[in-house]
Amino acid sequence: MYARTFGAATQGVDGMIISVEVDSANGMPAFDIVGLPSTAVRESKERVRTAIKNSSLRMRTEKITINLAPANVRKESAGLDLPIAIGLLAAQGRLRPSVCEEFLFVAELSLEGLLRSVTGVLPIAITARAEGFKKIIVAQENINEALLVDDIEVYSPKSLMELVDFLDGEIELEPAIPQPVDEPEGFVELVDDFADVQGQFMAKRALEIAAAGGHNVLMVGVPGSGKTMLAKRMSSILPEMTREEALEVTKIYSIAGKLPQGGGLMTKRPFQNPNHDASTAAIIGGGTNPTPGQVTLAHNGVLFLDELPEFKKSTLEALREPLEERQITISRVSGTLTFPSSMILICAMNPCPCGWNGDNDHFCRCSTLDIKRYTRRLSGPLLDRIDIQIRVPRVKYDELSSKRRNEPSSVIRERVSAARKIQTQRLEKYHLFCNAQMTHALIQKLCILEPEAEELLKDVFETKKLSARSYDRIIKVGRTIADLDGGSEKISAKQISSAIKLRSDFDIDA
Repeated sequence: MYARTFGAATQGVDGMIISVEVDSANGMPAFDIVGLPSTAVRESKERVRTAIKNSSLRMRTEKITINLAPANVRKESAGLDLPIAIGLLAAQGRLRPSVCEEFLFVAELSLEGLLRSVTGVLPIAITARAEGFKKIIVAQENINEALLVDDIEVYSPKSLMELVDFLDGEIELEPAIPQPVDEPEGFVELVDDFADVQGQFMAKRALEIAAAGGHNVLMVGVPGSGKTMLAKRMSSILPEMTREEALEVTKIYSIAGKLPQGGGLMTKRPFQNPNHDASTAAIIGGGTNPTPGQVTLAHNGVLFLDELPEFKKSTLEALREPLEERQITISRVSGTLTFPSSMILICAMNPCPCGWNGDNDHFCRCSTLDIKRYTRRLSGPLLDRIDIQIRVPRVKYDELSSKRRNEPSSVIRERVSAARKIQTQRLEKYHLFCNAQMTHALIQKLCILEPEAEELLKDVFETKKLSARSYDRIIKVGRTIADLDGGSEKISAKQISSAIKLRSDFDIDA
């Protein structure tokens, strides 16, 4: 007898509906799964067979063939356990096939027949709604995640036996409702705030401009100058995520299996801080079966690379694509996947290997050759993609010991949000959200310079022999400064001068 159910897997950052076709007929006993199953999916036959037996359900010994369609796409999810089990019971007459086809089944099975959670339920639920499904079956740990999608009923039986009784009409299951998330007892969230940063007014201004326009930043300074402290507070001044942005981030973390406890909507912008010995695949993404890397986990948030020259050169060069295209494409024999990576890159580094070059109060032990070898680990094309490059000096004692209350992140965020609102109104019809995303054509159309600003930029361009990309990025930063100043239509010479200083304050070849 033939039966069909529907399961799902993920492909990149999207869900993919899998048609599970089951045929159970007389013949030599066998249990075959075809349709490019992964090892985890092939092993599901043992989990399914044992779960059915331990649920006190009868399974006839027949020739069983299961096809996972489309057959030309590799299936990676253990969440196909449940649709395989339900399809098998329907094919052997235990359930009505017509009823089973009304649901999308997404759960792993334990050997005793309990439903277990899987990753990627949010993108799967979004795809299910787009494909016309109205009902989805998930494990209880995935309830909050599935309920983020409107217009779809979520059911969460505890076991295979309870699900079978529900499909048979013997018991009623109410649609699931959001589940409360328990915080650990005594848990206190520490909030990083710019009010904690003493001095460093230039660096704080640079990060405010970067947050307002979505610009990348390189901070160069001696050890202990506060580069890491500043970077870790970047998320606190970024505008709150829209629901669309929050769903994008939650989808990524769902697929990566990194959703916080409870699996609800992520509302805080991500902040990723990989160690410099991380592999290229860990930062960019990849592996035999490509998974999101740090650049994707930082989507709509911040990626912080401390001690930038200590990262592998191949890793740094691989950053050029996500910085320019705001997405990363990974090609493997099994196919090509594209992951989003629209993030703000914050980098920090010392001016030399010992860290004290340029400091008047410390002796630098590095030779000129040592310094050049250290700084030239960063290629020109990579630096060209970093809009703001500044020096962060050592904090003076008077600033460090001052009891004066510094400007809190909430006040800076108000200015940043106001500037982002101006940009949204200007760029909305182009489906862009901040100045850093503008193309050269849009810069020419939307960034009008006053004559004095035009002359200043021309002089600097010819004197410093800037690249076309540097030219564009100076104008983008100037446009952001103008938006922070109230959103004047034209960019003034003062604003362009500030943008130039923010880019040329540190000369990598010095």
